[in-house]
Amino acid sequence: MKAHGDVLKLTKFSPAREDEKTMKVKKRRRVKLSPRARAILTLAITLAVTLCVGYLGLNGTWLDNQGLYRLLPWLPTSDMERWPQPIALGLDMKGGVYVEYTAAVSEEMLAEGQTMDLLLENTVLIMRDRLAEIGYPEAAVCRLDTEGIRVELPDTPDLASVLGLIGTTAKLEFLDSEGNVFMDGSHLTTASAAWDENRQPAVVLQMNGEGASLFADMTSRSIGKELTITLDGEVLMSRTVDSPITGGGLLLSGSFTAGQAANLALQLKSGALPVQLHQDKQDTISAPLGAKALSTCVTAVMIGILLVFVLMAIRYKIGGFIADWALCIYIILMFILIAIVPGIQLTLPGIAGIILSIIMAVDANCIIFERVKEEFLTGRPILYAVRVGFKNAMSAVLDANIAIIIVSIALLFLGTGGVRGFAVMLLLGVLTSLFTVVVFHRFLMNRMVRVFKNPALYVPGFSKKAIVKIADREAK
Repeated sequence: MKAHGDVLKLTKFSPAREDEKTMKVKKRRRVKLSPRARAILTLAITLAVTLCVGYLGLNGTWLDNQGLYRLLPWLPTSDMERWPQPIALGLDMKGGVYVEYTAAVSEEMLAEGQTMDLLLENTVLIMRDRLAEIGYPEAAVCRLDTEGIRVELPDTPDLASVLGLIGTTAKLEFLDSEGNVFMDGSHLTTASAAWDENRQPAVVLQMNGEGASLFADMTSRSIGKELTITLDGEVLMSRTVDSPITGGGLLLSGSFTAGQAANLALQLKSGALPVQLHQDKQDTISAPLGAKALSTCVTAVMIGILLVFVLMAIRYKIGGFIADWALCIYIILMFILIAIVPGIQLTLPGIAGIILSIIMAVDANCIIFERVKEEFLTGRPILYAVRVGFKNAMSAVLDANIAIIIVSIALLFLGTGGVRGFAVMLLLGVLTSLFTVVVFHRFLMNRMVRVFKNPALYVPGFSKKAIVKIADREAK
């Protein structure tokens, strides 16, 4: 029953109309893009993203209207006034400062039979290790006359901190309750920055077998007494022993900042300097290669890459265009890593490493194209030939790149100065090029063959008619 005034409306039911609506909805749901349309859309989006990221790499951008955050450019340019700030330059490209030290040897060292030549050589090696650990592997450290050492560093905003790190003797000593030294830094195997139980910066010391035994024995005999640890005569920590400390590990805590703990750990890990250094002179040094060396190098590299682009496009047609596209992605990724990975500086040996990695990337592309050509000439369709060609080429590509990676790692650990800079860039470049070939080149090629299916656009050295004849003959 309905209340008075309610109106009951009746609508005539039409099954045909309902079926028609249902079919239209289902038809709309079933509409899908063809494989060719999906490939075109994917390539268009990828091209737009590549161009956008490349523009940002060259020009950077402000991320808000107030200018509080800024994305700095990271791609190099031949205009030195617009050189990207995130890419640090080495001593040979930008110049820097040099510092000269005079070494003083204690009478104890001379009494032990140590010679000045040997002590200076050890000091040079320790200073090189310290500089390499903080991101200056190509800094020049050499002997000066018979009692001096010269250090050449690229321009750095915190020069005083760097000089304090490399010039400090860092002589660590462990003293018993009577002030006698029973251990020193030679009994350490490593040191690392850490945090104590109160979340304060600290340094973890790890002793060798002899040091662990000496420390355990001394702490066992010093219950209720104080043991002191000093660095260059200054007290780092003085604590009362509550129980024996075994295992060879020790947490060194005190009023450290995080930076001080990191520097102290680095100094202890590299070892104490065997001599006392006194700074005599400090001055600036110009770029050894000249003021225009960087601009000339960048221009030469750009011209070489442009010629590679043209040759690849002429030789491999659309496949060459895909290879050029993948190479652009490689360059963007490579310089992103150079900009964000700490401690990397662009030097002339580093540029040589980048060029060699580009050669490896182009070589991998050529191997892939030739394998695709071989598969197609056996009668396989172009889509299948691309898939199988990539698969067959991977073994040769991986073998070549793994060999270069092994050589780069060996140079990185065994080399010094410019050799290490070359090894870093070569290793970074080869890993980036391998990732680009395996991921982006395959991705772009698999979609491009769905857009342009004419085999003559991919197989070099043959016309379409010749390709069809060879394919038919191989199929028979």
